[in-house]
Amino acid sequence: MTINILTLFPHYFDSVLNESIVKRALQNNLVKVNIIDIRQYAQDKHKTTDDRPFGGGPGMVMKVEPIFLALESLGLKKGQEDRQIILTSAKGQSFDQSWAKKLVKLESVTIICGHYEGVDERVAENLVDAEMRIGDYVLSGGEPAANVILDTIIRLIPGALGNEDSNKNESHDQAGDLAYPQYTRPESFNNWPVPDVLLSGDHTKIANWRDQQRKK
Repeated sequence: MTINILTLFPHYFDSVLNESIVKRALQNNLVKVNIIDIRQYAQDKHKTTDDRPFGGGPGMVMKVEPIFLALESLGLKKGQEDRQIILTSAKGQSFDQSWAKKLVKLESVTIICGHYEGVDERVAENLVDAEMRIGDYVLSGGEPAANVILDTIIRLIPGALGNEDSNKNESHDQAGDLAYPQYTRPESFNNWPVPDVLLSGDHTKIANWRDQQRKK
């Protein structure tokens, strides 16, 4: 699949794409990630991508034209089959694991990083399929949110984690489920023991214990 990220700060993603699971997925050609600098699609010599809000108010608002042209250059528009265009927004719907499972099945996902006081509402109305937030708080820009969405999707791509079972039975795999506690050697540290059931060798008891822990 392909993930496109439209941003005013493309270098934000330099380290994101060169570490851990994301880096390995890119090296193994499991996913293609394009970082698109919105400023390259500004129409004036100053590469202006924001302006004062109509009606007054503090701050600046991202302009619609550069975003429209960036999407057009990628051959993307709202409502295309097997593709999804997402705008990061504090007023968007909450991004969760169920959304990640839907998005990973698509041919492409495009994430537009909001910034400043917001984005011209005509982007949300006419250019994107969904607005999404990653929590009930305000970020300085959409780049951290895009990173969360990117990472969550990529780790669901078959082969990205190396072990195909690694993303099974995780927190939020099913609504309301959390991951069960994990322990490793030593069996006791600082008088903090590993639960006896995990040392029993009884796989049925271990499975039942883990299931109980997930429902807490």
